[in-house]
Amino acid sequence: MSTAPGGPRALGRRVATARHCARQGVAWARDYAWIVGAQLRALRPVRADAWAAGDRAPVLLLPGIYERWPVMADLARALLAAGHPVHVVPGLGLNGRPLAASARVVAARLEELGLRGVVLVAHSKGGLIGKLVMGDPDAGRRVAGLVAVNTPFAGSVYARWFPVRSVRALSPRDPHVRAIAREVATHARTWSLYARFDPHVPAGGELPGAVNVRLPLDGHFRPLGDPRLHAAVLDAVAHLAGTAPGPDAARDARPAAG
Repeated sequence: MSTAPGGPRALGRRVATARHCARQGVAWARDYAWIVGAQLRALRPVRADAWAAGDRAPVLLLPGIYERWPVMADLARALLAAGHPVHVVPGLGLNGRPLAASARVVAARLEELGLRGVVLVAHSKGGLIGKLVMGDPDAGRRVAGLVAVNTPFAGSVYARWFPVRSVRALSPRDPHVRAIAREVATHARTWSLYARFDPHVPAGGELPGAVNVRLPLDGHFRPLGDPRLHAAVLDAVAHLAGTAPGPDAARDARPAAG
């Protein structure tokens, strides 16, 4: 009597692997569809001070590479609805500058706005910029903390093969990314929120010494429009701003989850 090579268990594993790959493929397609729509919506004129009202801790948005700040509009509205004035950095443009240059633009914006006790809410590359800003002797004094969404703190292995230099600069081999990774003093003031499957940051966004929250979401961009991500960001901002009860206890109680 003959049986299929490997038997039923091997067949079951192959089927499970195929389903897993199919789910990831669908998530990848939805992720790109979302960001294309968001980038098109971001072309509509929006005043830089459109969301700058509220009586809770101020927030400064830091988008990812090649993202205009209105891409984070859904998240901005959730923050505004919770009472946080939301500020932006128009000078970042499409955010294609080197990390250090972008950090200088953000530091200048903080001084221009006169913000103190601000929480940086960043996506992807924006988290690396935010980390540099927090480490700056002057600008860092204005910042209460950083909430980073799907940030490649250790770089992204996919970046090294991208034909554009500004993206290759996010490779784990890039000396600037490696230098930023070695600076750990700001990790205690950082919350890293990341998806369970991120097609652009396959290693995830876990940051040693930070509060790490692995969310049951898929995608690099699409989570920006998800209410579950919004709730997690609001929780993080409240703790970093000192307006939520027991921030130290919350830190101890929040391992990476999924």
